[in-house]
Amino acid sequence: MRWIGVLEGRKRPRNLIVGAPLSRTHHSGTSMQTFSQNAALLIIDVQNGFDEPCWGRRNNPEMEARIVELLDAWRASKRPVIHAKHMSVDPASPLRPGQAGNDFKIRMTPMPGEYVVEKRVNSCFIGTALEAELRRRCHDTLVIVGMTTNHCVSTTARMAGNLGFDAWVVSDATATFDRVGPDGIKYPAEQIQSIALSDLNGEFGRVVDTVTVLAAMQAAVDTSVARGEHA
Repeated sequence: MRWIGVLEGRKRPRNLIVGAPLSRTHHSGTSMQTFSQNAALLIIDVQNGFDEPCWGRRNNPEMEARIVELLDAWRASKRPVIHAKHMSVDPASPLRPGQAGNDFKIRMTPMPGEYVVEKRVNSCFIGTALEAELRRRCHDTLVIVGMTTNHCVSTTARMAGNLGFDAWVVSDATATFDRVGPDGIKYPAEQIQSIALSDLNGEFGRVVDTVTVLAAMQAAVDTSVARGEHA
């Protein structure tokens, strides 16, 4: 299931930075979303340990491919990339430091100069220097991908919005797992994903898909060219 946030005509939440998201008018007369050159791609917890069967069935098997698309585009345009790694304190967790499950998946291995956040809770902001680093580098926009949609992605996006950052959550570049609720019912990952994204959209940020983000990047390039600037 793919979720695409319909943003045109939506009122921006009060807590987002004024002027952070940009827009331009397409030749068709419609408004196209774009963002600044310093918009950061935040890749959350794309680690080998999430391939272990203990998590259960996962949705969106194309997540990694969509993240690679975005990562390649960010690197090609020299935009900032941030990697978050979960350093579990649970002795039984596949994400515990000191084992292969804690490592980033090979296609998402950070390159020299890319910032790495090591966290021990759901939010990338708690117990880390992420907020201070974003403000120091004047990054006002976060494009968020990774795992899991209803836990670390959601928690981080909520805090990003509350802290005044413009949060873009990329629906087809996130994923989660089936879960059993307190009522004993097993809820499919697709349903959990859809509800988690619907809770975020328009309240803490915007939910879009990879195509929308890549189009926004191209719109930013076109705007810079039109102004005689470098993208």
